[in-house]
Amino acid sequence: MPLHRSFLPLFLCALLSSAPLHAQPSAPTHALFDGEIRRIVGEAGIPGAAYAIVVDGQVETARGIGVREAGGSEPVGPDTVFRIASVSKTFAAQLAAMLVEEGRLDWQRPLPAFAPELRLKDDAQARIQLQHVIGQSAGLVPNAFDNLLDANQPLAQILPHFRTLAPGCPPGQCYGYQNILYGLSAHAIEQAGGRDYASLLGERVFTPLGMRHASVGMAAFLAEADSAQPHVKRAGQWRRVEVEASYYQLPAAAGVNASANDLAIWLIAQMGGHPDVVRPATVAQLTTPRVATAKDLRRSYWRDQLSAAHYGLGWRIYRIGDEPIILHAGWVKGYVAEISYSPRLRTGLVVLLNAESSALSEIGSQFWRRELAAFPAPGAAAVVARTAPAKPDGAKTRATRQAATKATPKRAAGKAGGGTPRARAGR
Repeated sequence: MPLHRSFLPLFLCALLSSAPLHAQPSAPTHALFDGEIRRIVGEAGIPGAAYAIVVDGQVETARGIGVREAGGSEPVGPDTVFRIASVSKTFAAQLAAMLVEEGRLDWQRPLPAFAPELRLKDDAQARIQLQHVIGQSAGLVPNAFDNLLDANQPLAQILPHFRTLAPGCPPGQCYGYQNILYGLSAHAIEQAGGRDYASLLGERVFTPLGMRHASVGMAAFLAEADSAQPHVKRAGQWRRVEVEASYYQLPAAAGVNASANDLAIWLIAQMGGHPDVVRPATVAQLTTPRVATAKDLRRSYWRDQLSAAHYGLGWRIYRIGDEPIILHAGWVKGYVAEISYSPRLRTGLVVLLNAESSALSEIGSQFWRRELAAFPAPGAAAVVARTAPAKPDGAKTRATRQAATKATPKRAAGKAGGGTPRARAGR
C-alpha cells in the first residue's frame, strides 16, 4: 500500500516547528500525573515501575517507583533496565527505514528473499513484502503461532507450522498483528546492513543517541546489574518468575532492553530532537497511517477517547478527535511497556512496569486525557471537554496553553482496512 503523501508535509511541519508549544517548565509541571501513577501502581500492588515525561526536546521528569523485585529492597530508578517487549518493533522499523533511505534495502523486498525458511499455504509468501511485515499487514491470522513461543518452543520448530496458513486478505489490505513474522524482518536488516542485528542497532541508534543502558538480547539483560525482575500474578499475589528466552528469539519484534531514560531519548528523537540520527522525514513515513486497527477502538481505558486507530510501519497512530498520538505498547512474560507522544505538543510519555498489568492502559490514557484537556488544539476544545473531565496536570500557565493552541495543521488519516490485535508481546 503506498504511503499517503499528503500527510508527510503536514507532519514535517509539526516536527520541525521551532516555536516551543510549552512555556518554560514550572515545578512541579506534572505533579498530578506523578501522584496518579503512584496511586494506580500502588492499588494494583505492582512491585516496580519507571516513567519519564519529555517536553520540547528535554527530559522533564524521569522517576522510579517501588522495587526491582517483590519482597526486595533495591529501588527502581530511571536507569533501571526493563524488557520493553514489542516497543522493540519501533527500533526495527527505524533501522529498516535507514537502510531504505541509503538504497541498501527496499520496502518492496519480497519475504522469500530474506526469510526463505517461512512458507505459507499455496506459496502465498511470495506476495508478501518487507513493508507488509513491518506494517502488520501481511494478511495472516493475528499472533500466528505465538502460543508455541509462549510454550518456549524453538523458532526452528515453529516456522514449519506456517505452511498451514493462508492470508485472509491481499497483503497491505488488512491488519493482523504478528510477532514471529515481524521478527523475520531482522534478516532483511542484517542482509542489507552487513552486520548482526544487535550490532547494527547499537551502532546506528543506541550509541549515537546516547542510550547508555539499552541493549539487545537475553545475555545482555542478565548481565545488567540494575534490572527490574519479571512478575506475574498467582493466587492474587505478584510472584517473581524467571526471565524467559522465548521472545528473545525475535530481537526485531521483542528483543530490546532499556530504561525509562533511554526511551525518553528515543521519544525526543522521534520529535525531531536528533535529526542527525533519526530524520523527521523518516518519522513521518513510519507514522503515516496504513491499516486500521479496529479492535484498538475498544481498548480498555482508551475506548471513550479514540476516534480512530491505525498501524503505520512499526508504530501505532491513535486519534483522539483530530489529535494524533503516536505510540506502541508491549507485553512479554512479567513486563509491560508503553511509549507515546504528541507531535503537536512535542510531549512524550514512557511507562515501564515489571508486572503483567492492565494498569499500563489506565496510566497512558489518563496522561493523554489530561494533557489534551490542558492544551486543546484549535476547534478541539469541545471534544476534549466531553472525553476529558479530569483537571490538567501541574501548574501550567495561561501563556503556555495559548502557545499550545497555535498548532500545526491537522494530520491526514490514511485510508486502510481493519483488523483485530491481541496483547501478545505487544498491542
